[in-house]
Amino acid sequence: MSEELVAADIRVAQTLPSRFYHDESLFKSLLSTFYGWQYAIHKSDLSQNSITPIEHIEAITGEPTIIVKGSEVKAMSNICTHRGMRLVGEPCTKSVFQCEYHGRTFDLDGAMKHMPEFEQAIGFPSDSDNLHQFALSTWKGLLFVSQGIEEAQPWQGLNNRFDFLDIESFTHDPSRDRDHTIAANWMLYVDNYLEGFHIPFVHPELNQTLDYSGYTTEVFDGGVLQIGKAAHGDVKFELPDNHPDYGQDIAAYYLWLFPNMMFNFYPWGLSVNIVIPVSPSQTRVLYRGYVKDENLAKEGAGSILDTVEIQDQEIIEHVNKSMLSKVYDRGRYSPTREQGVHHFHRIISTWYAELTKEKDLNEGVE
Repeated sequence: MSEELVAADIRVAQTLPSRFYHDESLFKSLLSTFYGWQYAIHKSDLSQNSITPIEHIEAITGEPTIIVKGSEVKAMSNICTHRGMRLVGEPCTKSVFQCEYHGRTFDLDGAMKHMPEFEQAIGFPSDSDNLHQFALSTWKGLLFVSQGIEEAQPWQGLNNRFDFLDIESFTHDPSRDRDHTIAANWMLYVDNYLEGFHIPFVHPELNQTLDYSGYTTEVFDGGVLQIGKAAHGDVKFELPDNHPDYGQDIAAYYLWLFPNMMFNFYPWGLSVNIVIPVSPSQTRVLYRGYVKDENLAKEGAGSILDTVEIQDQEIIEHVNKSMLSKVYDRGRYSPTREQGVHHFHRIISTWYAELTKEKDLNEGVE
């Protein structure tokens, strides 16, 4: 099924059928892919508050989630185990937190410590009265949460490529945060991100800061890395001599992790894009900015993020409307420029094959 939907050979492959961008049932089914690793926060956010609700993870998965810094950093449910009340509404610093509904109290490790009027309850408390723990993993100061899908950590495929950046030392700059709503399917936003093919046509300002001829794409399990080369004389990374890209003028690293996380590394720091599916025709995109060197923020590819974002959104919204056309269904890939899009579509096609197989088995199809 995977081969039939999106061929492994990009030279003959066709893109995903247009129904993947507007069909309600496919949209809902695809949401299951979001229960794996999701970006939460940067470690610098932990220095300000001991308890941080992660609103965007709840928006994506529907599961209220908090990051709590107790004896260790943990990800846990933001739902009281008594009657389901939301525990924390805003980032805060507390040594314990108490449910506002009936007073159940938890410590920062998620253990229930006190509950009034339960003296006569038999078999109380039990482990189920503690807050549910979610899987938490850290990559170079970036915290990720998983809510059920056991899967590999895609950033492991990057080896030591980003060690030189010291991402752990970056600090969150709220002035760089954005919250965009786009009238388009979330996969169209990902498609657009995963190729630099459109840069000369859509982004004239960005095209002046990048050497389009040197733009490259690398794919790996669960992700895509695009490398933007700096135009002559423009700002670039200072790479150590043991780096795989040493000797090249790198302006930006654009890293995508399946299904919806984008980490854009510039000499000034990091801009994170979090893509949140809302409906088949609506998407939220959150920007989060983490600064290493503020002095470099007004130069190069990372200095015009708002301009590039708006240009991308206008294009994506037009394409989204076209997905309902009766005469357009699928296109072809540029073998030299759209390896990232093809890789993403292959992941989706593999998921679709598994879903179809499971559906057939449930319906008793041989």
